[in-house]
Amino acid sequence: MDCLNWRLQNEIDSVLAKPILPADLYRSIRDTLLVGLTGYSKQGQPVYAFGVGLSTFDRASVNYYLQSHIQMNEYRDRVVLPGASEMSGKQINTCLKVMDMTGLKLSALNQIKMLSTITAVDDLNYPEKTETYYIVNAPYVFSACWKVVKPLLQERTKKKIKVLYGPGRDELLKVMDYASLPHFCKREGSGSGSSSDEVDCYSYDHPFHQELYNYVKQQALRNQDSVGPAKQGSMHVRVPTPDLEEAKIMETIQSELHNLKGGDGISRSFSRITIEGP
Repeated sequence: MDCLNWRLQNEIDSVLAKPILPADLYRSIRDTLLVGLTGYSKQGQPVYAFGVGLSTFDRASVNYYLQSHIQMNEYRDRVVLPGASEMSGKQINTCLKVMDMTGLKLSALNQIKMLSTITAVDDLNYPEKTETYYIVNAPYVFSACWKVVKPLLQERTKKKIKVLYGPGRDELLKVMDYASLPHFCKREGSGSGSSSDEVDCYSYDHPFHQELYNYVKQQALRNQDSVGPAKQGSMHVRVPTPDLEEAKIMETIQSELHNLKGGDGISRSFSRITIEGP
């Protein structure tokens, strides 16, 4: 009921008819909130890539980033998952997410509020949409936070998270074909680089983002008769209050980052190290 009320109060059913204008602003969001659809798993699930470490959230307001994220969720549920179900000939209700930690630094402390906002929306209003989270290219700062956060997670959540060595290419190829690998996983030691002839999956120019943005603009045109032409300006979405478990996790991450920032650990290299999976 809380989820349904949240959708009603924030007009979530119409979010895909509210394009982020102008297009240059949407491009800026894509450049600083790094996410993209890279293909499908061997089981037919959509594979999403997230550039956690390199996302800066510094080119637009929180409202715009939240609007874009919710649009991505709604497009996944209304278009991508039904399309995946049709292609595979079976019901597909979940996706896989590959989380690239390249570039993650102590400055991530400045992004905790934005990340916690997005996480609260997902946990309370889009639950159980991700089957597995694959963590790749994890630096020292991530391993330090993971060590203190892991004991706080519920067992079912821990089972969803797999921390892979380096880019994790070999492990990911067990669940998806090479063509569906995110660009930062395709070559060992390649970091977040992509080949010169490949459009970055995060880019506004990538086919997935072009299709999503065009879909939103088309929905807006269809609704013009009833609600008038699309206007510039972000949606103001009420962020659900995170539950006690999530609040404790965020508090623990903040505390650990503060400890790293103030202690001797800051002088150590953040080069990648081997991390044991959950």
